[in-house]
Amino acid sequence: MNILALEPYHGGSHRAFLRGWINCSRHQFKVLSLPAHHWKWRMRHAAVTFADQLARHNELEKFDLCWSSSMLDLAMFKGLAPHQIAALPSIIYFHENQLTYPVRKTEDRDVHFGFTNMTSALAADQVWWNSAYNRDSFLGALRNLVNKIPQGQLQGIPHRICLRSQIQPPGIDPISATPQRPPGPLHILWAARWEHDKNPETFFAELERMHQPFRVSVIGQAFKDTPLVFSRAHRQLGDRICRWGYQPTRNEYEAALREADVIVSTAQHEFFGISVLEAVSAGCRPVLPRRLSYPELFSDTSIFYDDLAMHLDNLAQQLERGALPPCSDRVEHFFWCHAAPRLDDQIEAVNGLSG
Repeated sequence: MNILALEPYHGGSHRAFLRGWINCSRHQFKVLSLPAHHWKWRMRHAAVTFADQLARHNELEKFDLCWSSSMLDLAMFKGLAPHQIAALPSIIYFHENQLTYPVRKTEDRDVHFGFTNMTSALAADQVWWNSAYNRDSFLGALRNLVNKIPQGQLQGIPHRICLRSQIQPPGIDPISATPQRPPGPLHILWAARWEHDKNPETFFAELERMHQPFRVSVIGQAFKDTPLVFSRAHRQLGDRICRWGYQPTRNEYEAALREADVIVSTAQHEFFGISVLEAVSAGCRPVLPRRLSYPELFSDTSIFYDDLAMHLDNLAQQLERGALPPCSDRVEHFFWCHAAPRLDDQIEAVNGLSG
């Protein structure tokens, strides 16, 4: 099959998803993309931009299916695109959604972007979500939103979207674990965006409560409004820090995962959790809250904490006595060599070519 893939925000997990799938897919892809910045403008104008680009394309008839991320206003795109493209079976993929993506204050949320997500889902033949948590949080927020509309004309919309929904987790690139663990105390890794929804305040407060010695690496992308707790923690942690800040290359990022014993999340919001899965493939034991998408990814209940500092102290003591207990969950089924065929099968089913 020949897939037209539209990505208005071609960076981070969005870019990694398409790269991983294309590299392992049995299908052919034509990707139209835009750089990963000014996301609000991308959601506003990408439909017009891509439709104009395709109007100048000479081989519109060769495409079998249109796939896009939810950063595209798919309904607008179908209204503007050449008729050969508008008529294609279509899939929209939600890496995140704009009704429950974290904002600093509730009044800052622009629900028009959530409505764009809604109309895009209605315009698609199938709606893919990276997790059930993402789907359920969106549909729950959408029910609350449409209930506010006078006369309630849209109350059936969440159910219609649910009926065409599929959970299709992204794949990950496997990272080989280090054969021999470096000596020293428990090495704790925190790998997430340096933003408030990842709850860094709790992470650093729990490190202060630990009684056992430890080392720590705090990596991830920082932004203009980085929470002040990071600079304060950097001073307090001192020589216990192994790595700090954004890792500029993939090799350095993978090295950070291999060096650590455990990866910790304190997130209040996480639509999937790729960095956790990658760290587990590199040999880390996950230490996670029992919420968000994490219970979907891991069935081993021993990895979930109630008291984070106590949980980490226990692991530090176990490490002192020998190896940490293995995580019984395996992540191989998330590797792209397995995930891509699953996605390939599903797009053939959407296109009516399966069986």
